[in-house]
Amino acid sequence: MTDTETLIERYDRPGPRYTSYPTAMEFHPGVGEAAYAERLRRAAARPDDPLGLYVHLPFCAERCLYCGCNVVITRKRHVAGRYLELLQREIGMVAQRLGGRRRLRQMHWGGGTPTYLTPAELRALFEAVGRHFEIEGDAELAVEIDPRVTTAEHLETLRRLGFNRLSLGVQDFTREVQERVNRIQSFDDTRALVERARALGFPSINVDLIYGLPLQRPETFRRTLQKVLWLRPERMAVYSYAHVPWMRVQQRRIEASELPPPAVKLELIASALDAFRAAGYLAIGMDHFALPEDELGRALADGTLWRNFMGYTVRHAPDLVACGLSGIGDVAGAYVQNERKLSRYQQAVAAGRLPVERGVVRSPEDELRRYAITSLMCTFRLDFADLEKRFAIDARRHFAAEIEALRPLADDGLVRLGEDGIDVEGDGRLFVRNACMVFDAYLQRHPDTVPRFSRTV
Repeated sequence: MTDTETLIERYDRPGPRYTSYPTAMEFHPGVGEAAYAERLRRAAARPDDPLGLYVHLPFCAERCLYCGCNVVITRKRHVAGRYLELLQREIGMVAQRLGGRRRLRQMHWGGGTPTYLTPAELRALFEAVGRHFEIEGDAELAVEIDPRVTTAEHLETLRRLGFNRLSLGVQDFTREVQERVNRIQSFDDTRALVERARALGFPSINVDLIYGLPLQRPETFRRTLQKVLWLRPERMAVYSYAHVPWMRVQQRRIEASELPPPAVKLELIASALDAFRAAGYLAIGMDHFALPEDELGRALADGTLWRNFMGYTVRHAPDLVACGLSGIGDVAGAYVQNERKLSRYQQAVAAGRLPVERGVVRSPEDELRRYAITSLMCTFRLDFADLEKRFAIDARRHFAAEIEALRPLADDGLVRLGEDGIDVEGDGRLFVRNACMVFDAYLQRHPDTVPRFSRTV
């Protein structure tokens, strides 16, 4: 087995996170409003199939420097009010084009900070969704919250509306790290919020952490881990900080010299893995962990885990529609992204147009490779018999070049290449993105001199 530093030197390179395949780098303006309308028409032809719905609520009162999301920073409340009016109009436009297909199996409100909105605004938005869609009784209803702005009334409103999963950001409880990334959040406030949510009966709480932030050290990060484990959330996500200052202007305020080097980053994530394993959590795909009794843990065990733009899910729906600024839907074989600039989004919806900016229509080969990559990201396994049944191919022959390209990872003990499939094993799970990149037919089309992705470690 090769030592850890050699593995980092060998495999730490830019690569996608594969929330989609093809990745957003392949989206283009040739997929616009007309293409989306046609995809919605095709989706409407399957009225009995359930849907997923993503709603983007982009507003924040201030900007966290590490953030890679599409956000609008403002304290002017009327800006959010106008946005909500148009968002409700877009939801109605999309529902109309879906005909009788209105059943929601999964809904996720992301941001930004959804709880930037008032409880009354959240309630009005939920009621607007309910006027156009039928929410299944056991649907997964998830919302991202910021403990710094979320009140007891917010929590009470969300629970009464039926939300059953909260996802809250922590990142790191170390004060000097928080100061460097402009996110001051105390453990006491976070604990009080979690305790209130438990008292209200939220069945699943997720906590997000980030490793690789400026001034992070293994000893201080371990203290953050201890505090988070004391909260005992059902799920946790531990993301590698993506330092992409060429894409995110605010990240230019982060001193690169203060970022932990790759070897230290690996020590940070290794400490998280050790702590979670000792506390009884299961590793769920890439970056995610869950208690065995949580739905994600059970889905991992029975093979029903899936991954989409809303993260890992147990309520997989064939199509995902997205509403709001920059939202990305996955409808009838195409990814479609809304306008990413607020003014253009508002102009389009006000004019009665679907606010589509770009997208990509997947080819049959894309669908095959998407499934292969998603399987590795969800289960750390690619089963050849499953591929052959689903896609009518000879898997070993079709992916002969990819299998050969994986041999260095196999020689390093990161993957197992078997007659029946491919397994990502042991430390290889830290490098699962590298294994997925082998199946990405688009990577070689872009020159390496153009920065596009964060590093894999």
